Amino acid sequence: MNPFLLFLSSACLAPSRITVAVVVLLLSFGLMAPAAADQLEDGVAAWRRADYETTFRLMGPLADQGQAVAQFYIGLMHVYGDGTPQDYDTAAKWFRKAADQGTIDAINHLGYLYEMGQGVPQDYAAAAAWYRKTANQADHVGQTSLGHLYKQGQGVEQDDVQALMWFTLSADYGDDFAPKYRDEMAAEMTPAQISQAQKKAADWTPTN
Repeated sequence: MNPFLLFLSSACLAPSRITVAVVVLLLSFGLMAPAAADQLEDGVAAWRRADYETTFRLMGPLADQGQAVAQFYIGLMHVYGDGTPQDYDTAAKWFRKAADQGTIDAINHLGYLYEMGQGVPQDYAAAAAWYRKTANQADHVGQTSLGHLYKQGQGVEQDDVQALMWFTLSADYGDDFAPKYRDEMAAEMTPAQISQAQKKAADWTPTN
């Protein structure tokens, strides 16, 4: 698995955690020139202090140049209306650009837009497909999200065993909410089902 994507996965729903370490990784992988890396770092710093207009001004040109982290931030700002009018259609466009480059944060957010029908037609199957991409890479956000779809039978065939497996994996990978979902799910299942889910979780291995 690409270690850069693994780092980003930990910050999916907490983008303020994407700090100078991202820039260091980008430079070490040869993915960004130093000047652009400085601009990205300044944009992240502006985000952290809630200076969204500066973030948008700095990130916009980088996003236009195809920089995936900047594309993710521009998408996020359009979701929340930070530094720019709220626009789910535009957010989906930027998330897709970043997702097509494998950025886990963007993949999960795009899955959420499909799940909610924001900026794209509501499509649970598409949401499940996007979540599965990150879940298979050991991302706990994608795993929890996919678990909920299996629990509810949205976009996938309803399957309590699969739901419990994904909640179990997500808890193992550090999701704060997954233990609660796992335990609530298990309380509704038979011992045989729980055992099956636990075995699937134990046998599971990440894939790219």
